[in-house]
Amino acid sequence: ENTVAALDRTAEILGKVNSILYNLNSAETSKEIQQIAQDVSPALTRFSNDITLNRKLFERIRIISESKDSERLDIEQKMLLERRYRGFILGGAALDEEKRKRFREISEKLSMLSLKFEENVLNETNAFELHLTDANDLQGLPEGIIEMAAMEAKNREKTGWVFTLHYPSFVPFMQYSEVRSLRKKMLKAYSSRAFHEDEHDNRQLVSEIVNLRLEISNLLGFSNFAEMILGDRMADSPEKVMDFLEKVFKASHPSAIRDFNRVGEYAKSKGLTGNFERWDWAFYSEKLKKSLYNIDDEILKPFFRLEKVESAIFDLAGKLYGLTFKENREIPVYHPEVKTFEVTDISDNLIAILYLDYHPRSGKNGGAWMTSFRDQRCINGKDIRPFISVVTNFSRTGVTRPSLLTFSELTTFLHEFGHALHGMLSKCTYESLSGTNVSRDFVELPSQFMENWAYEKEWLDTWAVHYETGEKIPYEIIEKIKEAATFNEGYACDRQLGFGFLDMAWHTITKSFNEQLPDFETEVMGKLNLFPEVKDTNISCSFGHLFGGGYAAGYYGYKWAEVLDADAFYHFMETGLFNKETADAFRSNILEKGGTDKPMNLYVKFRGKEPTIDAFLTRSGLV
Repeated sequence: ENTVAALDRTAEILGKVNSILYNLNSAETSKEIQQIAQDVSPALTRFSNDITLNRKLFERIRIISESKDSERLDIEQKMLLERRYRGFILGGAALDEEKRKRFREISEKLSMLSLKFEENVLNETNAFELHLTDANDLQGLPEGIIEMAAMEAKNREKTGWVFTLHYPSFVPFMQYSEVRSLRKKMLKAYSSRAFHEDEHDNRQLVSEIVNLRLEISNLLGFSNFAEMILGDRMADSPEKVMDFLEKVFKASHPSAIRDFNRVGEYAKSKGLTGNFERWDWAFYSEKLKKSLYNIDDEILKPFFRLEKVESAIFDLAGKLYGLTFKENREIPVYHPEVKTFEVTDISDNLIAILYLDYHPRSGKNGGAWMTSFRDQRCINGKDIRPFISVVTNFSRTGVTRPSLLTFSELTTFLHEFGHALHGMLSKCTYESLSGTNVSRDFVELPSQFMENWAYEKEWLDTWAVHYETGEKIPYEIIEKIKEAATFNEGYACDRQLGFGFLDMAWHTITKSFNEQLPDFETEVMGKLNLFPEVKDTNISCSFGHLFGGGYAAGYYGYKWAEVLDADAFYHFMETGLFNKETADAFRSNILEKGGTDKPMNLYVKFRGKEPTIDAFLTRSGLV
């Protein structure tokens, strides 16, 4: 209580300021904020090192950890002690003075390099525009996309249409543009971000980051970075991760080849000459999907108006967990577009404050994420409730159309909201164990679990109506969604596995990296690459999860969590999608528990048994 628990409660004000700075740097940054983050980051790392490298403090924690009295602690206290002790070991506490000095230098350097990496990717994303002035170049593009591009051009004080590398612009352009040369231009621009041998090139940063991570793991007695990181994961060694990736790859790759050949043959039948290239994939996949299932994003989008989706997801959380969401416009926000909600339970107790930030801006990173401004914890018997934020990059309302989501964006919203529920429903004592502060390969379970609802008639029936006519989403369309759920899933699975293999390759190196980065990637991805190589493109230089975020040696966790979420949702399907007992079990054993017990223990308490890969393979159409 006076050491381990007390340490968990320290630096409350610093934590508050920290969360604001770094959340702003991701969602509403500026040159000034980026500079502040660069200046502050090494100071924060030094502060963290001052704690973990404090010999007297470490000695106290070591004594507590080795004391027989620790056996009388409850599970949550044991987890806190175990995590804190491991944190000190990985923080260099057991190193001699010379190695401690080097440890400090490396950790401070790494904090700055990661920030710079993200900054470069954002700058490169913002710097590119495809400016079109000839209407013939818009062939195939849906009206809503054209309208959005016209608005973008107007905002930039240009005539015609402007397309960007932000998701709401880039993805539909690749799916629908019939001008192959422009698809190629967009694909190459997106895939070569921070790979141009200029001031924003990330090649050197990638090399520096992986070499410093290797050095710091060697200092701590590990043979590579992955071995160091994976010690407290469900897959607790590089060997287990690689075995898992290979096992899923073996199951998915034949389907990936089938998908690739099927789309390629379809493209040829539609007049494609020459090689079937990477910039052809999204375009012909979308056309083939439409021909097979008579369904595509443009058919679905009218039923997925953003405001309707938001309300439906709130209602789903209410039906499952008894939550109510009430907008409160008095809560301060960092941008006028951010919406804020008070979240309460069935007894009208405040559960959390929720922030929603939907649309792309020049100061905002791409993609979607959940984060927190304050994590849940208990202090002196008082339950401190969390402030949770969901940030996305959905299309804005146009001149003639509201913001309409693609099916992929619907699942993205559900995914991030699953993370938000994990943060909001937390019921823990210690902040460092609460909410999403869990093992990296467990954290994606609540988020990926929520995606399953997008395919269920029982939920879609309750809210999905056409934004113009009010027509309920037809049963045939819901059936098509279900049928199309496994379309190209083999290829999609292979692609995700490729990222996992690349991640593990970078973080299992045992000697300093001094090769050509493209050669390294080509060798790692060789067995997964079905397309001809696209010259002057690269994955690693814009792979923010690995080099700017916290997924180093952890990207496999997405697939790992898919196995868990498929198994978990199968249990809901067995007992009833809205079965109260099942929902209560998921809430009390998973969503409320954070990292207060071993992940597998929590899962077994919910499910009654360990998960198997069967439900995942069946759902994905891989068997």
